[in-house]
Amino acid sequence: MDQPHDEISHHKRAPEQRVFVNRSLRLEKIKFFGFDMDYTLAEYKSPQMEILAFEMTLEKLTKVGYPKDILNFKYDPIFPVRGLWFDYLYGNLLKVDGFGSILMGMHGLRFLKTQEIEELYPNKFIQLSESRIFVLNTLFNLPETHLIAQLIDYFDKHADFKQNAEKTGIRGGEMMMSYKSIFQDLRNAVDWVHMNSAMKRTIMDDLEKYVKKDARLPQMLKGMRDSGRKTFLLTNSDYEYTNAVMTYLLGAEWTSFFNLNIVDARKPNFFAEGTTFREVDPETGALKLGSNTGPLKEGVIYSGGSCEAFRKMVKARGKDVLYVGDHIFGDVLRSKKTRGWRTFLIVPELDQELSVWTERRPLFEELGGLDNQLADIYKNLDASATDKPEIHSVLQSIRKICHEMDQEYGVLGSLFRSGSRTTFFASQVMRYADIYASTCLNLVHYPNFYFFRAPMQLMPHESTVDHASVLKTEKAEKFRRQDSIGHQVRGWSKKTATENEFFPEEEEEDVSNESSDIDELHSARRGSQKSPSADVENNVCDTDVVSMPPAQVDRDHLVRQSSD
Repeated sequence: MDQPHDEISHHKRAPEQRVFVNRSLRLEKIKFFGFDMDYTLAEYKSPQMEILAFEMTLEKLTKVGYPKDILNFKYDPIFPVRGLWFDYLYGNLLKVDGFGSILMGMHGLRFLKTQEIEELYPNKFIQLSESRIFVLNTLFNLPETHLIAQLIDYFDKHADFKQNAEKTGIRGGEMMMSYKSIFQDLRNAVDWVHMNSAMKRTIMDDLEKYVKKDARLPQMLKGMRDSGRKTFLLTNSDYEYTNAVMTYLLGAEWTSFFNLNIVDARKPNFFAEGTTFREVDPETGALKLGSNTGPLKEGVIYSGGSCEAFRKMVKARGKDVLYVGDHIFGDVLRSKKTRGWRTFLIVPELDQELSVWTERRPLFEELGGLDNQLADIYKNLDASATDKPEIHSVLQSIRKICHEMDQEYGVLGSLFRSGSRTTFFASQVMRYADIYASTCLNLVHYPNFYFFRAPMQLMPHESTVDHASVLKTEKAEKFRRQDSIGHQVRGWSKKTATENEFFPEEEEEDVSNESSDIDELHSARRGSQKSPSADVENNVCDTDVVSMPPAQVDRDHLVRQSSD
């Protein structure tokens, strides 16, 4: 749990320069620094990138039969937020917590009322299943998050259409469209746009408009290599696009900043069975004949490959590698769970989140005060109390403050929380990212031997009980009359000549690599696929709720597609 503002030590770096820690990590123990390219080394400018994808998707939809009226839709960057679940059945965008409890809902451009949510979702809860839910979890999902809301709003309000009795779609005369079919049309259009070379060509023709250039990038990469570490690029982008972007960022000799360069990696399949390594001809971009079986060489561009082959060729143990990426599923979760790599998640929205956290401090303090007020109302009541206190006004004030807090982040609120409750996205970050920051360039503010130490994680019985409190239980009184447990244990250790010398902060265990039954099932499913692209589309993983559906994978995106 975070420390109170007035207790945070002055030695902390400026918030915008910070790297935040979920699990302790010592940089001096990292031998390999791996980087994704898109939204990691190459940070795309917002909202320029989203507007481009948004407008191209609209054009594609009109070509498959959607009314040209939709070309009037505009992308508004204050609307979408990542991590929402789209419910195929009722066409709703849902913000949920790590357990599937619904925090808010929206149908089209209209927020769902509490009564509507309770009617459609008993107990305000929904399971994450691939037949019902698509998780809009990536930065590339932002345009379609806004688009699906506008499309549903358009058809629901159109004079020629009417919502059906089951609330699962719209009907106009003899024509019926389910919300699921509308979303599938949108997904197909998005996939087409990102696979179409026109979008990549538009970006490559004006890289300054779409890609941020930062002088700290070569400084960071050079510093890592000068300290004796090895660096590698591992991206799903094809060679032509990778070469254009990296040349813009690092110059014509960009490959010299990395010991290894891998394009068309097809993550997350790279972390499973993967494909074979093949060399890329830098002159033509074509793949050379045959697969590479020898050691991986510096200065050579490789396509495809697998983590297992990579491990054998460079002789890297899982905990020797820190992989930096923006994709919580393709980059972080799979590299953590299946290979034990240490993970660094890039969350560009952190700058906005921290701005609200610091500049709107009075709102958070007011919410804390209301929580204390509610606790005081019940403080002196026990099981014998019969008069129910009036708390409606306090609850209304809490609801008002939470709503006001959400509005500071955007129409759909914060990426990480809704009021005092954390989101599904936040639970994924805490579970799978060892460290995270708004940009990988924040590493330049730390020495290459830095010890990222995780703050103590407090449970409610620890965070809400002051150390100065005195327990008045019989058991506590007994403990006070005898030697402390710690004193007794130290005596036991001397008597048995054994003591626990293991220090978890020194060699912290990685998140469990044990495969669950769900993972085994999914591995079997992937093994039955016919093509690598199908493998990527059918990758799934376990989560705090249930298994992540294939929809979680941002299929065939501009920068995450195979070259096939």
